[in-house]
Amino acid sequence: MDATEIQHRISELVEKEQELRDSPADDHPEDRLEQLRRVEEQLDQCWDLLRQRRARLDAGENPDDATVRPVGEVEGYRQ
Repeated sequence: MDATEIQHRISELVEKEQELRDSPADDHPEDRLEQLRRVEEQLDQCWDLLRQRRARLDAGENPDDATVRPVGEVEGYRQ
């Protein structure tokens, strides 16, 4: 995916996240929370991929060499 595709995917995931957050909590809350968790993980992966691509560009490397990292690796980062 190029940067534009990643940003488009991020926008889609943000919309989905907002829908899940705005949905009534009494409609299968466990399912909604699981879906929300998965969307948040995918968002983190997309943001990580975008950061990787930008870092590679800044370093004069090919941004297409950036790869999606596993959720466990991305979720383990500390801000």
